[in-house]
Amino acid sequence: MSGAAKAPPRDLVQLLLASLEKLAAAGEVEAACRLAGEACVLLRTRDARATQHFNALLHRLTRSAHPANQSREPGGSVS
Repeated sequence: MSGAAKAPPRDLVQLLLASLEKLAAAGEVEAACRLAGEACVLLRTRDARATQHFNALLHRLTRSAHPANQSREPGGSVS
């Protein structure tokens, strides 16, 4: 048995991404973000493409969790 970890199948990655999106839509954005971050850590040395997908989801969810931060200018003033 080889010591090298294999990348997860694409359909499994897509299933997990969809599950995290559903979790966030159900109001559990923080839990979805935490799990997406953990997936990034677990996959970063195994599957760069999957890591990018989870990272993108994490950033999308973070923006949706804090919409007030989008309208702020540098220095904290609101536009």
